[in-house]
Amino acid sequence: MGELNTPGIIPPEHNPELAFLLNRRSCHKLMAPGPGADALELILRAALRAPDFLRLRPFRFLVARDGGLDRLGQAMQRAAIAAGKDEATVARAPDMPRRAPLLITVVFSPKPSETVPLFDQELCAGSAVLMMQMAARAQGFGAVWRSGWLMFDPGFHRELGLAAQERIAGFLYIGTPAHPEPARSRPDEDLSAFTSWI
Repeated sequence: MGELNTPGIIPPEHNPELAFLLNRRSCHKLMAPGPGADALELILRAALRAPDFLRLRPFRFLVARDGGLDRLGQAMQRAAIAAGKDEATVARAPDMPRRAPLLITVVFSPKPSETVPLFDQELCAGSAVLMMQMAARAQGFGAVWRSGWLMFDPGFHRELGLAAQERIAGFLYIGTPAHPEPARSRPDEDLSAFTSWI
């Protein structure tokens, strides 16, 4: 971390934007209230700032709150039954969306392009999830990006009306943190363990 003392570099303790990024975290315990209409619009607009070569917008968002969470839970349960999941998974499915007052299912929706490979488009969809998580946190909400078997289940894809080429990039749960975020102190990781110079 010696580079932080380089002239022109502002260390995190004096740079709120950098501190915000370095302290990104998932919030697993979420409660009401969730984002209102204005806050949600900003969260969705942040997704549009994800790196997106040629502005293909290879994603779409399925937003659920209130009764939509119940409908989504019922779809999850039907998918669990159709997939032959165990009784505990089937019983738990209807309540899964209720982990937060707002749930955004991010759908990777690739667009035909001779220039932008599918992998690039998929990275864009994943970046959109992160952008929304950060935008939620910037407004005082907590959020967690979840995956799980439903992301890859064809039956659940049919429940959501996904097209054949579409997949789920993630489930973004957003709400108010149930507990104050504790001060986070992680020992500095050894960057050389996964960084090399060419």
